[in-house]
Amino acid sequence: MGVQVSDVLRLNVMVEAFVHTGNDSLSEKQIEWISVIEVPVENFVRKHEFVLTTGMGCSEDPALFRSFVEDVIQSGATALTVATGRYVSNIPQDVLSLAQSHDFTLIEVPWKTRFSDVIHDILQLINQNNELKRQKAEDLRQTLTNSVLNGSSLEDLMEILYEAIGIPVAISDDEKNVRANCDFDFNVIDALNDHSDIPVDKLDQPDVPLDEHPLYHHLNQYNVNGKRCYELTIFSNNKKQGYLLFMPDTSKELNWFTMHALEHGLTACALYFLTENAVEMTEIRLKDNFVLQLAKDDTPLDAKSLSKGELLGYDLSLPYACLVGDFQVKEDDDPSWNDAQDQSGRSSLHSLNYYVQKEITHASQQLGRKTMSSFDAGEVIIFLEIEESGYQETVNHFLDMVERRLHDQLAHVYFAWGIGLHNQGLQSFYESYHEARTALDIHTEEHGFGERTFFDETKVNRLLMNVAGNKPLINMVQETVDPLIEYDRVRQTDLIHTFMTYQKYKGNVSQTARALNLHRQSLLYRLRNIENLTGLTLVDADDSFLLELSVRLWLLKQFK
Repeated sequence: MGVQVSDVLRLNVMVEAFVHTGNDSLSEKQIEWISVIEVPVENFVRKHEFVLTTGMGCSEDPALFRSFVEDVIQSGATALTVATGRYVSNIPQDVLSLAQSHDFTLIEVPWKTRFSDVIHDILQLINQNNELKRQKAEDLRQTLTNSVLNGSSLEDLMEILYEAIGIPVAISDDEKNVRANCDFDFNVIDALNDHSDIPVDKLDQPDVPLDEHPLYHHLNQYNVNGKRCYELTIFSNNKKQGYLLFMPDTSKELNWFTMHALEHGLTACALYFLTENAVEMTEIRLKDNFVLQLAKDDTPLDAKSLSKGELLGYDLSLPYACLVGDFQVKEDDDPSWNDAQDQSGRSSLHSLNYYVQKEITHASQQLGRKTMSSFDAGEVIIFLEIEESGYQETVNHFLDMVERRLHDQLAHVYFAWGIGLHNQGLQSFYESYHEARTALDIHTEEHGFGERTFFDETKVNRLLMNVAGNKPLINMVQETVDPLIEYDRVRQTDLIHTFMTYQKYKGNVSQTARALNLHRQSLLYRLRNIENLTGLTLVDADDSFLLELSVRLWLLKQFK
């Protein structure tokens, strides 16, 4: 509490003062400053001032004195003290009635009372009170800060703040989930979060007694079923972290100390979220680096690695399949995404990583499977817990869940996945990763983005890779494929992809046309072009095999 009229009346300098009106509220009326004023008042008096006057200029005009007192009342002053004896002999009855009707404190002191002594003693009282409040607020700030640095919880911080201000308080995160609560009505929180039918009205101008306080401009006030609730947004690192909610019975509770206490509470919460984010980021980096090391370091696992994995929450004794994904952004779908990535460096990539990690976590929880994941320059690495028999079904189910939800948020991003499983020996994670990476690279060169390739399915391609260094064979490949490459380059077509799709559907024209989104006659025209350019007949098994072998070897050479 601040300085009240009752405190002033106990001063020695006011021993002869007589209170005419407003006796019932002397201990409630607050004094923030003191001034001496004579006619006219105009705008020289502010709210909560203790006003001294001699009535000079009004001695010959009782009506003017009444008007003077009325102006002081309308200014919002706390009290008016009149020194009687020279200019005002007695306070007129109509002035007393006026003050009484406004429950205004009107005090009379004898002429001999020196205003300088009154001003000195009241200012000293105000300064002492302000120093006590300042020290109390500083002690609270220090206590809250130390609590955060010592690892206290948000609940601990709210208990400290609640004990200091006596007002129900709560903390919610940026998604409106309650993180801490001290005597705050959960029904009000549900209403604010649109989780109930209770009506909520937001006020454009918050009702607070200290509208000059800096926090005033950041307050949101709500009326929830007749209850008053205030909200402050918590920011740290220029990011919204959550909300500080408080619910006083009346706006009068939001005095100087309470507003400063709330400001310190807001700062402590921001520091807490900053610390929490730093801990989370450190943990994420440790996990990310650990998974990268598992995938790309050919050092055999030892007891130290197993122990480190256990500390990070990973059980390396379980069987895992490795899933490696690359992504591609379709510029036609969202060119602005590419512009944003060019302008902000890796910001878009970080954003993508966030969405992917979120869906990995969701899918693993839904399937009850443990995962370990990492991101490295656009490459997504996931180790997914599996059962060795029938693991492909588990992998496909997992990726279906991830891609389905990702597509709803990032429709312009397409993934290709390679999957490897090498579950023997101390280098199983390293071998699994390289199998998955090989499967992905082979698939991407042949088919582009949007599908999945298991390492077990790449036996033919891996066999071809072993003979791809044979020079006479490479010359034959070039002679066969070069006409198609040149035609595609000049005409901006894709005869090679057309042929591989045709082979995929075992020469079925209708299925191939549907897969390529082509009219049947357009597909037949392309197939005739392929035969004319290569001199091979696609219905001939030997010619078809030779062309497919040549294309596969050419694609593998491009990959290498």
